Amino acid sequence: MTHVQRRPENTQSAFMTESVLQAELTRATGIGSTRALYFALAAPQPDSAALEAAQSYLRRAVDDSAGAACALPDDPAQLSAWITTHTKDVGRQYEQYLAERKAGGGRQYFTTRAHALYFLQAVAPTKTVDGAWLYGLLRYWNDSRYQSLIRIYLEELGVGLADKNHVTLYRRLLAANGCDDWGHLDDVFFVQGTIQLALGRHAEHFLPEIIGFNLGYEQLPLHLLITAYELNELGIDPYYFTLHVTVDNAATGHAMTALHALQEAWPVLGDGARFYERVRNGFRLGNLGIDTTEVIGNFDLGAEMLAILRRKSTVGRQVHSDYCKVAGRSVNDWLADAADVPAFVAALEQTGWIQRHQDPQQSRFWKLIQGERAEMFGVFSAYEQQVIHDWIAGDSALAPLAPRQLSYKARRRLLHSLTPAPAECLQPPAVRGTVEVAAPGASDTAEDGLNDVNDDTRQLDQLLQQQCSHEARMALLTGLMAPARHHTAVGLEATRRFVRMLG
Repeated sequence: MTHVQRRPENTQSAFMTESVLQAELTRATGIGSTRALYFALAAPQPDSAALEAAQSYLRRAVDDSAGAACALPDDPAQLSAWITTHTKDVGRQYEQYLAERKAGGGRQYFTTRAHALYFLQAVAPTKTVDGAWLYGLLRYWNDSRYQSLIRIYLEELGVGLADKNHVTLYRRLLAANGCDDWGHLDDVFFVQGTIQLALGRHAEHFLPEIIGFNLGYEQLPLHLLITAYELNELGIDPYYFTLHVTVDNAATGHAMTALHALQEAWPVLGDGARFYERVRNGFRLGNLGIDTTEVIGNFDLGAEMLAILRRKSTVGRQVHSDYCKVAGRSVNDWLADAADVPAFVAALEQTGWIQRHQDPQQSRFWKLIQGERAEMFGVFSAYEQQVIHDWIAGDSALAPLAPRQLSYKARRRLLHSLTPAPAECLQPPAVRGTVEVAAPGASDTAEDGLNDVNDDTRQLDQLLQQQCSHEARMALLTGLMAPARHHTAVGLEATRRFVRMLG
């Protein structure tokens, strides 16, 4: 899921709001940072302190963003037209982007491959909890008002299939590119993930806000299309992003399902105006923190390279031999103080260890870290190596690449996603269907389940058999479909069982 691209004028207020949230979090809960709260909520079973902190965090976030501009129309009757107009606008902007690229224009987002990998890592706190804001609605699986929202969550989970589970796909993308180490990121990168996890744990108190947040996140943003195009061009698998383009489409996908969810949950006897006001507040929550275009625009290759070396210096300052000297100082001495890292890099350039703006293979420093027989093999991740490679290459790394074409099927899916829905698709479905899932696999058979690899599945079978009611079995499965667990083997199995038992 992805959010509608934030307008530049909201950037400063978003950062100001984050500082207020930070101060409130520390004052009210004793949890020292948004990042700390994020990881506390990302646990399989957050403790009471984390849950209390999450509720306080959400209430402050709603209060502080309530006065901000909101792209949703004032009149909820105009939402269908708003979705159609938004989709058409994104389509026109993307056509303009493609025309500029075809005319010889360069990439607009990613200057180098390292830049693209930085982006993948920087948005990881959000992408690895994709859909988490809807988790709390699973407990209402037998309430028809929330079937559309539950359907979206199940599809975020790939209905139990690993190759369709959004979190699994993103984690695989990070691992394939050496971008797993993102826990050190600054607090602002954790704001959206924290809000999503907090909403998922407090659905009973923030239902209208969840609906509004979901409505915003399910609209197709321009940045998603450009990101997929340029990642593909740089040789990075764009499937996670192209999948979101297709599933969020305005004709049959989550963009329209999100509107149906609002219509289904609309109060019959309650205050509709107040309900919609809270929906708009939930929509505004998606503008907090740092958005995609800000992440991309804030990238500084040189600063990122120095940050990587500073992190490595905490270990490297003790492992080099005394005879390893640069400009008269031992490497251990250079690394003893992280503040000396910039001067150390300058010394490497001055003494010829690094040849800037040339093929990195011409630099002795690069040969020390890259290759199976390199003296520092394994010290730097694939992502870190790419950053160092592109920094050394400098201007030579900016040479344009020959465009890589998306597959015919992927292009057709992208075009379909930009086609607005016909009028009849803008109405809520008369009959709510259920999500279909493939037939039971090997894990459902007793013979295949009796081994250590499938031990969790066997334990799940036993626990389900011990439950005294259908409701108890659904509750057990729901616990395994939490944001921290649904992408695991047993979580995927639980999702498949939940879908079948949902009927």
